[in-house]
Amino acid sequence: MTLDPPTILALTVALAAAAALYLLIEWRSVREPSLLCWSAGFATITVGSTLALLRINGYLVIGIWFANGLLVSAHFLFLLGVARFTQVRLSALWALMLVVWLGMLMLPADLPWSKAMLAVQSLLVALPTLRASSLLRPHGKSLSVGAVQLRYVLLIHGAFYVAKAASAVVPGTLIDLAAFKGEIIQVSLVEGAMAIMLIALSMTGSERYRREQHIARLAARDPLTALYNRRALNLRAPRLLAQASAAQPGALLLIDIDHFKSVNDLHGHSAGDHLLIALSEMIRSVTPDGALAARLGGDEFAILLNATSAQGIVELGNQLRGQFQQLACQRFTTPQPVTLSIGALLFDQPPASLAALIEQGDATLYESKRGGRDRIQLVSGTGAGV
Repeated sequence: MTLDPPTILALTVALAAAAALYLLIEWRSVREPSLLCWSAGFATITVGSTLALLRINGYLVIGIWFANGLLVSAHFLFLLGVARFTQVRLSALWALMLVVWLGMLMLPADLPWSKAMLAVQSLLVALPTLRASSLLRPHGKSLSVGAVQLRYVLLIHGAFYVAKAASAVVPGTLIDLAAFKGEIIQVSLVEGAMAIMLIALSMTGSERYRREQHIARLAARDPLTALYNRRALNLRAPRLLAQASAAQPGALLLIDIDHFKSVNDLHGHSAGDHLLIALSEMIRSVTPDGALAARLGGDEFAILLNATSAQGIVELGNQLRGQFQQLACQRFTTPQPVTLSIGALLFDQPPASLAALIEQGDATLYESKRGGRDRIQLVSGTGAGV
């Protein structure tokens, strides 16, 4: 099969349409705005390439600059999608591109300044493409493989259009836009087909990685409070437990709400949920950097600390108790006060396991409740034999 302009344009239409459809299907599943922008960009390329294909076959549906202008708007949509993907707000000045594009729509292709217009159009494609590439730089965090690929594909694609803009105004360059002839036009068609395929693959890879990361985060979080769940705590605790030493003891705090059932019975389960959420926010606010906080289930929570002390544990526990009691007293009227009981363990050696540590913590929490509730029970000196 000869790679003449009609063949390349037909291939471009097929690739762009397939990419637009696939990204649209992905968007319907995850509702990620960047996918919708990218899908719209490929759909725009499909329309523009179809119009160009009709023109080259003798169907002069519309001026040649309209099809070329659609290429500009498609790359603007790519930029908009990358901005959504990276959560960056674009300047309103980028909208001026569309104003320039509107001024090119009705221009015939055989004017003496057609080379200059081709250069302008090429720059209007290059600018948003290079800007999209720059937005994908890893700003203090690593990128997925798909995002890295997309960054460099856009960079090379933008650089190509910069070179195309420069070569379009070189004296003696053969360019026939109406018949799609000339070295620049031929190379641009081939590059465009390849770029569409590579950009589409990179975009889907980027979104797939983000979706997998989102699923992993959801699997590690309690759906009500957004704290770690028990499974996530089990996975993350060993590294923190291994740091325990006499110089930097670790600690486990098990927290339970006293008379929580009365809140559900008297005020409804939604009130109980609101109380759990409020407690989780308090826990998050008092938990120091490097510590772990989790909801173990029901109204039981855990905080795992490193490099702490008995005094620090007591201060943290009392701060949490005071904040919670004030909130519960203001919001809910119950026969018995809704308070917190805390069982705390201070250990100066890595414990045998988190499960064994929690088992002893449960016993300490029970002692706190048996001692009258609304208090913190602290056991110090827990060693590796826990």
